[in-house]
Amino acid sequence: MTDAPIRYVEPVFRPPSEAESLILPVTDGCSWSRCSFCEMYTAPQKRFRPRDEAEVMESIKRCGALYGASVARVFLADGDAMTLSTRRLAAILEAIRRELPGVRRVSSYCLPRNVSRKSVAELRDLAALGLSLVYVGAESGDDEVLAKVEKGETFASTREALEKLGEAGIKRSVMILNGLGGAALSRGHAENSAALINAAQPEFLATLVVSFPKGEARFRADFPDFTPLDVPGLLREMEIFLSRLELRRTVFRSDHASNWLVLRGTLGADKPRLLEQLRAAIAAPEAAPLRPAWARGL
Repeated sequence: MTDAPIRYVEPVFRPPSEAESLILPVTDGCSWSRCSFCEMYTAPQKRFRPRDEAEVMESIKRCGALYGASVARVFLADGDAMTLSTRRLAAILEAIRRELPGVRRVSSYCLPRNVSRKSVAELRDLAALGLSLVYVGAESGDDEVLAKVEKGETFASTREALEKLGEAGIKRSVMILNGLGGAALSRGHAENSAALINAAQPEFLATLVVSFPKGEARFRADFPDFTPLDVPGLLREMEIFLSRLELRRTVFRSDHASNWLVLRGTLGADKPRLLEQLRAAIAAPEAAPLRPAWARGL
């Protein structure tokens, strides 16, 4: 260990809503790391490995000594904390509760395949110990799109994981990638993604626009016939997606840096207003409050 209480391996990623959280790595990288649209964990130093348990415990202890009860939120990094065994996760959560008594929320990224390895009872135990929110990158509810981008999941596997998490009392923040299917698969991507979200009824929903800040070569190797949507096409796809959502009470955000049009609301109460905003932008894009291209850097 260095003088810093936590050893970070750059680059470090976290959801935008975890900006005020203590980022606690319990793994490095992502155990899947095959999604062709994602380059978050492809650097050599981000090769997947669980952190040594003793190192994680020492980091928690040192953070407790430094910060005491001032830490309110902890995000378990990197991209795959839920791949750890229930025993290891429980030990980490117990240590956070003991050493950082001010923590009110512990969260992590979550791959559906990792949920399949845990029972509802195990997930309930983790929830009772403080794991209250997970971020699930569903990306799409369309099986053809998921296969094209090497996601390694299906509509059924993602739905099962989201329903299991909900049954265990863990809140779910689900992400869908606008434009992921390109022009040819746009409608199926929108309709089946809406069907997935309707089935799961997550507490939070976000949409991002598929982007390639490091270039498209890796993506096109798996999806050579991909034709990206232009801005009107992305907005039309979003209109199809939103129009088919039937949600009881889901906080919706489409305000990531990649989004051309910022949308925020609660679904279903705000669905008419959000659709009105979308349709106005589709009808008169020159008058819509679209982000300029220079402001969309990732």
